[in-house]
Amino acid sequence: MANESAIEIVIVDDEPDILELVEYLLQKEGYRTTGFLTTQNLKQFLDEENPSLLIMDRNLPNIEGSEFVANLREQGYNIPIIFLSAKNNQDDIEEGLERGGDDYITKPFQPKELILRVNALLKRSGAIKPQNKIKYKDILLNKTNNSASINGANIQLTSFEVELLAYLITNSSKTLDRATLQNDIWGEKLDDDNQNAVNVAISRLKKKIDPHGNLGYFHSVWGVGYRFE
Repeated sequence: MANESAIEIVIVDDEPDILELVEYLLQKEGYRTTGFLTTQNLKQFLDEENPSLLIMDRNLPNIEGSEFVANLREQGYNIPIIFLSAKNNQDDIEEGLERGGDDYITKPFQPKELILRVNALLKRSGAIKPQNKIKYKDILLNKTNNSASINGANIQLTSFEVELLAYLITNSSKTLDRATLQNDIWGEKLDDDNQNAVNVAISRLKKKIDPHGNLGYFHSVWGVGYRFE
């Protein structure tokens, strides 16, 4: 997880149960949250607290959520905004985005999707800074100069190997099938040739990270893929 502990997210939803659920999900990820059942006092809060993200319902008392957002944009507020709304047809989504929303999630929503979209928008806005150094057990990975060290011994990696190792560390203890590795790292559909490329890339990285095979980071899962732990 990036340094979300200092990041504050505002949620506006007139349904207390949904508001409580969204706050719980975000707090579980390490974010600070403030919830509102209406837009009353919201502008004052935005001015005084300067939060990093606003999650906005549309079916609100007194004013429709996208109208409120449009007013915010007209007044120069540039806070990233995600609509979370039961208005779910294509026209509603387009209207929300045209009125100033940066993203749109329809209700009912999947908690994992909400978190992923929140994280993605905060990264795009710069609220979450990319991690250039990653520490995992005896490994220190430096994405700035494409290097890693094991117990203080430096290992030079290619930029691709840095991304692959960072991905494996992020997903440590998970069994990763070759198709998942292919899609997430290469971004291409898996075929027989690409499957071999996955095997070769993992093998080369393993030889650099654990040339004697005694550190126990890499585990082959027969018929599936790999696990890094």
